[in-house]
Amino acid sequence: MRLGATIGSAADIDGSYAWLRMAISVLVGTVGGVGMWAIVVVMPAVQAEFGIDRADASLPYTATMLGFALGNVLVGWAVDRIGYWLPALGTAVLLGAGFILAAFTTSVLQFSLVHGLLIGVGTASSFGPLIADLSHWFNKRRGLAVSGAATGSYLAGVLWPALLPGVMTAHGWRFAYAAIGVACIVCMVPLILTLRRQPPHAALAGGPGTRPLRPISLSPSRLQALLVLSGLGCCVAMSMPQVHIVAYCMDLGYGVARGADMLSVMMAAGIVSRIGSGFIADRIGGVKTLLIGAVLQCLSLFLYVPFNGLASLYVVSLVFGLSQGGIVPCYAVIVREYMPAKEAGRRVGVVIMATILGMAIGGWMSGWIYDLTGSYAAAFLNGIGWNFLTISVAAFLLWTGRRAQLARA
Repeated sequence: MRLGATIGSAADIDGSYAWLRMAISVLVGTVGGVGMWAIVVVMPAVQAEFGIDRADASLPYTATMLGFALGNVLVGWAVDRIGYWLPALGTAVLLGAGFILAAFTTSVLQFSLVHGLLIGVGTASSFGPLIADLSHWFNKRRGLAVSGAATGSYLAGVLWPALLPGVMTAHGWRFAYAAIGVACIVCMVPLILTLRRQPPHAALAGGPGTRPLRPISLSPSRLQALLVLSGLGCCVAMSMPQVHIVAYCMDLGYGVARGADMLSVMMAAGIVSRIGSGFIADRIGGVKTLLIGAVLQCLSLFLYVPFNGLASLYVVSLVFGLSQGGIVPCYAVIVREYMPAKEAGRRVGVVIMATILGMAIGGWMSGWIYDLTGSYAAAFLNGIGWNFLTISVAAFLLWTGRRAQLARA
């Protein structure tokens, strides 16, 4: 049973309401996405206050990503059964409460638990379940819509890292966290309440007018497993610059503000990449778009190794953002191209869970490698190695899909 005020009509698919819903989804993602980015900015301050090393300081981020991963699966499962707005409403309150509670923690263990159980889970409804639900409202422009909605998390990466350093300088990271918690509840609750309309039944049942599933010589479970491996690999690689760029800049003597600026540049470029990948996916398909993004991300990671000057780091961060931003939304596009619409919430949730686990593992692993070696050079090379896993999976899926298409012809 799907709970909601009204059920949409077939005319709403690709219509004005669908685009309005996408715009609201971007706002939800922008506010809710703070759960992924706040810890990146406050990591040096938390490390200094609690007197811990870089690996331990990375644990709250890892906990956040683990909670976020679990939340994407649980909320995605709930969305398939009762619709989007009610699970999203509950997790929005959870997110706000988590930030407020985190402001009063007294140890890194408490801080990590709050990040994992409240902030991580609370952030989940603003990404995977959100774009899975939105995919039901689009047919012709599904790739663009999904990628567009996913820009909310990157807009959050532009907005929040730019705002937090000033607030932290004036009032401390604890005040900043409490203020974020209040902002999440005040902004997200009314936005989510505008999303109570449910997708048309035909969109969920694969009725007339919807896109037919693409052929592939893999069972849904095997395809799901390969997408999980791909998502894990790409995001272990992606996590090194995204999670540690602020700390990296501090080590190089450039300061927190410069690192936060580079993170904002990276995320702003990622927005362009996500929108561009949506246009491309609507024309050549999700698998080809994934392969292009994975290759470009690998090349951009190589650039971090030789270039560590201030100006060059800004340029490399821009290139990295333009390269990797469209990768994760491609998984939602691929799921909708090859799997039934009624399973979209949980299928997308599982793949997004893998990408988040990749960010969690990669974020901690990079800190651990730094503690072992005293620099981030080896951590960048580690990310490059993981990136080849994604390239291999995408190439295999492309080959398998072509083989199935030829067999059907």
